[in-house]
Amino acid sequence: RHRKMQRNLALAALALTALMAVAVSGEVFFEENFDAGWEDRWVKSTFKAGDEGAWGNTAGKYYGDPDNKGLQTTTDYRWYDISAKTKDFNNKGKTLVLQYTVKHEQNLDCGGGYIKLAPKGVDQSKFGGDSDYSIMFGPDICGYSTKRVHVIFTYKGKNHLIKREIKPETDEKTHIYTLIVKPDNTYEVQIDLKKVQSGSLYDDWDMLQPKIIKDPKAFKPEDWDEREEIDDPNDKKPDGYDEIPKEIVDPDASKPEDWDDDSDGEWEAPTIDNPEYKGEWKAKRIPNPAYKGKWVAPDIDNPDFVDDAELYHVVKDNSLVGFELWQVKAGTIFDNILVCDDPEYAKAQAEKTIVPFQKGEAEMKESADKAEAEMRKAQEEAAKAKEAAGDDDDDDDDDDDDDEDDDEDDKAKKEL
Repeated sequence: RHRKMQRNLALAALALTALMAVAVSGEVFFEENFDAGWEDRWVKSTFKAGDEGAWGNTAGKYYGDPDNKGLQTTTDYRWYDISAKTKDFNNKGKTLVLQYTVKHEQNLDCGGGYIKLAPKGVDQSKFGGDSDYSIMFGPDICGYSTKRVHVIFTYKGKNHLIKREIKPETDEKTHIYTLIVKPDNTYEVQIDLKKVQSGSLYDDWDMLQPKIIKDPKAFKPEDWDEREEIDDPNDKKPDGYDEIPKEIVDPDASKPEDWDDDSDGEWEAPTIDNPEYKGEWKAKRIPNPAYKGKWVAPDIDNPDFVDDAELYHVVKDNSLVGFELWQVKAGTIFDNILVCDDPEYAKAQAEKTIVPFQKGEAEMKESADKAEAEMRKAQEEAAKAKEAAGDDDDDDDDDDDDDEDDDEDDKAKKEL
């Protein structure tokens, strides 16, 4: 019994440790699920005045929980600018996680779906495309040419786009977008909790000047020969080459028998291409013994290069999170915004609160798609049946006409 009690205590301790491990999290700077009272927390901008679109709050056409609502764009061909206050924070010395969900249930053909972090001093009532921001992250879709996930950092007053391509999800389901920026100057982008891109902030953005540049003061030497081939100086043009005509009189031509010099003029034989003519003479080409290759300026250390061991520290004094978008076709739903400093906490929250809804949403959409397909099939079959019935009626009418004609013929014969 004593051993059994010890084992139970050990199991309980392990369970408690596991629970504490899940419960432990870093700092949460902002979290939004757009539940009751969301309009009190968010400020709708008047940046584009009458061109600002209206925001809605809905779970969408397909959902895992009808009460799990998000922020939706509702009007086509409109700008959407809205923001909410966060804790005042910066990411110095810590990991930064920016995570949220996007659902393009309108089958978006052109429009943004990205989120921004903005510093203090930005006027929420006028928040928009001209407002400062530190990070812009998320999907952007427009036709076939633009389908990418933006990761843009503002560094020393300039916006820097990621150089690597990240493809977004383009279906009508909810997807989780996660950006992780680490103090070791690395990053990771996840979609639906799966890594889709990662690397170095130094390599994948041009925030810093290059360490090595081509010497701007170097010039190609005058005797530098870049010609791979030259004319063979020993190749001489044959005697009489230039005297060969391009065209000659056709030796097979003869004056027609009915040609009259008085009325037709003096007959002249036509000309043809001279088979002996070889065009303008050119010397043979040979490898250039003096060839030195293409001249390239030598590399030098860039005097303007300044290293930055804290390149990751792009969020200096954050105060806002917001959306600044243009959408041709509205209907996108944003939800589950989380800004924190712990990737494991963000993952756990997603697995707990988002993934189950994704599964329920997928099942609901699959069921709706199946019902729609069955209805469409029934309509097509009904249309075919109606068309076939119409053809039968036409055949019956033709038979009746034939019978009437036969009766009239018989009556005429009797009268005769």
